Order: sequence, then structure tokens, then C-alpha cells
Amino acid sequence: MTIGSGGGALAVDVDGVRKTYGRRIRALQGVALHVAPGEIFGLLGPNGAGKSTLVKVLMTLVRADEAHGSVLGHSVGSSAALEGIGYLPEHHRFPGFLTGRQAVEFSGAMSKVDRPTRKRRAAELLERVGLGAWMDRKLASYSKGMKQRAGLAAALVNDPRLVVLDEPTDGVDPVGRREIRDLLVEMRAEGRTVLLNSHLLSEVEGVCDRVGILVQGRLAAQGTIDELTASSRRYEIVIAGEAPVWCDAETRIERVPAGTLQGVGIAGAATRLMFLGLDAHGAQPLLDRLRTEGRTVVSVQTVRESLEDLFLRAVTDPSTGLILKPGAAR
Repeated sequence: MTIGSGGGALAVDVDGVRKTYGRRIRALQGVALHVAPGEIFGLLGPNGAGKSTLVKVLMTLVRADEAHGSVLGHSVGSSAALEGIGYLPEHHRFPGFLTGRQAVEFSGAMSKVDRPTRKRRAAELLERVGLGAWMDRKLASYSKGMKQRAGLAAALVNDPRLVVLDEPTDGVDPVGRREIRDLLVEMRAEGRTVLLNSHLLSEVEGVCDRVGILVQGRLAAQGTIDELTASSRRYEIVIAGEAPVWCDAETRIERVPAGTLQGVGIAGAATRLMFLGLDAHGAQPLLDRLRTEGRTVVSVQTVRESLEDLFLRAVTDPSTGLILKPGAAR
């Protein structure tokens, strides 16, 4: 089923979210989160950064000290907003005496889904997450990964526009993680918005349209991975033999045409030249110059930080972050 996006309004558009536990623990310090409709947004951060607290504020499981904005076009915490959300909490628990089918149907009943619809959707969703043969077996007999799959089915039973998943692949084997990633892509194709809280950076990088990185209760970075790694993007040209005189490895000569020499690396019998501020068009004069000098060009490629590199940079120095709303001018 395809879900309407509700126009151009953001699915999650909140500002100034603050939460303090007791007198000293500032879990959230003015967080602003902007998630576009129909995208998969990854929420990242080290342990204790405030990720789960932020998710629980959106789900009204935790009362914020202060929060402004909207979810699905409605005020944060309103029943109208919650009706359009499917939620898989971290460490969710269903009673072990229930079958997978009963657990999903129960979730549907709690979400005010009528009986015929929830019974039909429970069977469909359990098949979809690979539990068709197990839907009438008790959850006590399920592995941890199977319980996660049942939780995903329960999160979708009310046909939500926004799906909030807190560590959905926790305890799932590599095959199961791949299947869950495929399911997230299917949700996006259906027009659903997915807010994914995960610590598995490789999975987030492979499936998310945009990410936000929380550090000590503050959002240190938010945007697409390309946007957030733009400052690290460089052009690498590998040539056979030693570096040319004009980019000597020791002196690292000043500026070269159309780009700044960032460094020189030796890889066996080859030399890697690394340039900042260079694109394919600007690289052509450099390549021409190298060929004129009789150099053999082994490879040319654009390189940027990985999500792991970006994450570590944001955690160690939050002041270098970048915050961009969806559709903001680049």
C-alpha cells in the first residue's frame, strides 16, 4: 500500500527539545530534528547521547521539559500524531505465552485497528517478515531475532505513515539484518517515513537517506552523508613511480591548478596524490600534465569520509558539525 506524504510538511519537525533527569543529567539540550516525509532517517550517537530519550519524547513515553514543533503535522505528543506512528521499542517484550499472530493482533487492537483488518494484516505482515511458518507458535519458542521480526510486524499493523524503530536489528543474524534492511527500503517505496535509531553504522550508511548525530544531548550534525562529508571529499590520482617535482612528498608544494594538494602517499611502486577542492573537470589539466611528463596514471577516484569517520569526527569535535533541513540550500 502507498502512503500519502501529506504534502510538503516535514514528518518530524521539532525544535528546542530539552530533558533533564534529576538536577544534573541533561539528556537533551535543545535538540532540533527535521525528517522529511518518505525518507529513512538514521539517528546515531554514542551510548548515553540521548537517542532513546529523544525517541521516547516523540512517542510520549518520556515527558520533555520543553519541546516545540510537530509530528505528522500535529503537535508533539498529540493523539492525532500517535495514531499515524508505528513503534518498535528497544528491548520490547511480548508475553511468551502469546503466539506471533496473537501478539501482532493485540498490537493492532491497542492501535484501534478493527478486528477483521488486524487479523488480515497480522497474517500478511508475519509472512512479510519471514515468520509465516511460525505465526501460530508461542513467542517463548522464538529466537531473539525472530522476536525482533515479530516486533516489526507489530509496528506496521496499524498501517503507519511514520515508523520509529529503536535498534531493530539487535540480536538479528546477518541474513536477518539484510532482510530487515530490504524491508526498510520497501517501507520507503510505499511512502512511509522511517526514523531509525541504530548503532550499526554500516547498516545506516547503506539504507538511510539522511542522518543525525547526537552527542551529549546536542545534535552535532544532520543532513545527507554527502552533505556532511563534503569538506572531506578529495580527488585521488595514483601514478606509477615517484611523485613529480611540483608536488614533492617532503615540501608538498603550495597550490596546483584547480585544487589544493592535501598529501602524497606511497603505495608500493606507485604514488598517490590527494587533492582537495578538485572535481572531474578540474582534474583534466593535472592528468594532461602528468601524461605530458610521461607518467602512467594507474587510477583516478573521488574519496570521502565514511559514515564511521564522520561519526568519530562529530563525537570528538561536535563544533565542526553541520545542520541542514531537508531541502535546505546547499
